[in-house]
Amino acid sequence: MTDSPRIHLGSLLRSSEDAHAEGELNELTYEQGGKTHTLSFASPAFYEVDVNALGGQEMYLQGSFEPTLVMDCARCLRDVEVPMDIKLGTLMRYDPATDIPYLEEADTGEELLVFGDPNLDLSAYLAETTLLAAPLSVLHAPDCKGLCQVCGHDLNEGPCEHMAQVPVEEIDDELGIPEGTVHAKQNPFEALRGLKLPED
Repeated sequence: MTDSPRIHLGSLLRSSEDAHAEGELNELTYEQGGKTHTLSFASPAFYEVDVNALGGQEMYLQGSFEPTLVMDCARCLRDVEVPMDIKLGTLMRYDPATDIPYLEEADTGEELLVFGDPNLDLSAYLAETTLLAAPLSVLHAPDCKGLCQVCGHDLNEGPCEHMAQVPVEEIDDELGIPEGTVHAKQNPFEALRGLKLPED
């Protein structure tokens, strides 16, 4: 497995030769906000990258990345494997004064990857691309029952002692809530029913 995804751009910068890199990753370690983060995958994630010269200090990166991201189920927090097939395509600019590669918005509105080391580490770029392409939330199963809000028990494994059944009466759309029902008692304005206001 590749420790970190790198592509060597020295020849491209000197003679405009295209550059290529590929490999498999178990995880991505990258810097963000001054802290080190790790993005782990359920199985080796294959990546393939080609970089072509555009003239001057600009170039274009294209390729693919196929990670299987591990996310938490939105209801019960179980691990959920999320296979992804990400198509890569990003403008690049070489700036020797840049210590750490970063993404910015180009004049055209496209993302621009600015870098200063010809031995380019793609970890942060691939991590950010993966996180942006990932779904906001996932379920381990469509009928996931979630966790008990009292004790945290996983209700997919069976009920817990806090699962008290609360009767719910049928409500007639035309007649409204029947008098004397549980719902009527829970009406916050029920206490005002007998209130007598002074006459003007």
